[in-house]
Amino acid sequence: MFLKKKQTFTDTTFLLTITISLFFIIYLLSIVFLGDKGFGKIQMFFNLFNENAALIVIACGLSVVMITGSIDISVGGSTALICTTCIVGLNKFGLNFTTSLLLALAIGLTFGAIQGFMVAYLEMQPFIVTLAGMFLGRGLVALIEVNQIQVSNPGFEELSGARIMIPFLGDINKKGMFIQSKLEYGVVVAIIIVILMFWFLKKTKLGRNFYAVGGNAQSALMLGINVKRTKFYAHLLCGLLAGIGGFLYLFHTRSGSVQQATGLEMDAIAASIIGGTLLTGGVGNIFGTLFGVLTSGTVLLVVTAIGSQDPWWSQITRAALLCFFIVLQSIICARKK
Repeated sequence: MFLKKKQTFTDTTFLLTITISLFFIIYLLSIVFLGDKGFGKIQMFFNLFNENAALIVIACGLSVVMITGSIDISVGGSTALICTTCIVGLNKFGLNFTTSLLLALAIGLTFGAIQGFMVAYLEMQPFIVTLAGMFLGRGLVALIEVNQIQVSNPGFEELSGARIMIPFLGDINKKGMFIQSKLEYGVVVAIIIVILMFWFLKKTKLGRNFYAVGGNAQSALMLGINVKRTKFYAHLLCGLLAGIGGFLYLFHTRSGSVQQATGLEMDAIAASIIGGTLLTGGVGNIFGTLFGVLTSGTVLLVVTAIGSQDPWWSQITRAALLCFFIVLQSIICARKK
């Protein structure tokens, strides 16, 4: 006789189900009512990934620190620093694709290590620490280059302009010609990161420790988990993903400035929350974060397609969406108590 373990519908699964369902409902309604605005085209769906590849990776890093009950709002500043520093290196100091990527990773890891040490071992408030990191990143950008700069490295431009052609998928243009759908290489990197992070959080000891520390740090300590080291690793991993995401941001935009990636940290946090990551920690799913980014991006496209060019309408719509998920999280937290 075999005993089958009963599967429970967890809070993580519940939030993930709502996020995925909401995304498909919004997108299908957009196809029905705004098909003439481009939503009926396959390339529009792929553009969701093309435009948000960097945000997907950075939001994964935010999900990790939020699962542990912490936060990191420096990723926008570090992204601006990565873009500007790498462009200066590419244009003036002969860096190539590989060396500029290593520079981006070094910047991201430096931010993650310093902030993680201050949060975990010096027990400083993560919001204040990472707020200082955000100001530091943008301040360093201003020291390097005040004006907006563009990549003028032929090799890098050729690589960033390359696209993956999707076989048998495409759209018919007004002239009756078949236009094959295209994906940026950054999207492939983003999807690989999502899969790896999902596996890491679910299957490794450190990943499970992140959930334990976020759920109840005192209980995790009693179970023998090194809480300080776990929080440090969470911020370090967030810094690494910010480095990768910052480089993908550069790969997509090929520009850098002090105002680069303004509000990126808020978009990443919002995507994580919409994706089901609890602000209080202990609950979160990386695939939920992916769909959180896609849902937020779809809302922005819908508002633009309707004809509302004013930026505040998209912000108001996403704010309402965010409030809905925060209220939902509050209900879950109250039920758990």
